[in-house]
Parts: sequence; structure tokens; C-alpha cells
Amino acid sequence: MHNLVANAVRHNHPGGAVRVRVGPGGLEVANTGPMVAPETVPLLFEPFRRARARRHAPGEGAGLGLSIVASVARAHGGEATATANPGGGLTARVTLPTCA
Repeated sequence: MHNLVANAVRHNHPGGAVRVRVGPGGLEVANTGPMVAPETVPLLFEPFRRARARRHAPGEGAGLGLSIVASVARAHGGEATATANPGGGLTARVTLPTCA
């Protein structure tokens, strides 16, 4: 959860919004950041992939965020997905199996 929220804040516009929803369907984190081409979204789950070129700025990260989220979700029998938002930004979802 921390990884998704931190990335939603980091990859947003100044004054943009971040929405976090948690419920029976899992976790959903969305932001109002820059436009993301829908065809590039699956590539963001690959290690070291970025939507934009690296700037070598402090706190920039290594491009592992979504690949780590997906690995953790799979390790717990779940799944991580993302979609590009029509007005810009990304919505990431993590679903995990329910416990009986």
C-alpha cells in the first residue's frame, strides 16, 4: 500500500489528487498525474521500467515500484493491475483472496 500511495503522490501534478479505496474488492489507488498511454501500462510492471526518462533526482526511485507490488500480490495469491485514467494519471488495483 505504501508503495502505491507514494508513487501516486510522486508521479502526480502539483495540486493534483490521489484517491485511495480499500474494500472487499481489494485496494485501489488513483492519481491525476500526467497522461499515460494505455499501451505502456503493462510495461510499467516490468522491473526498471518508467513512464518517463530517468532524471537522476534525489528520491526518484529505481523503476521497481509496480513490479514489487505485483510480486507481493502474486506471493499472496492475488493480482496487481493498472489502467490509464482518461484525464491523466493511473489507477492501480491490488486484489487478494479472502480468508475464510
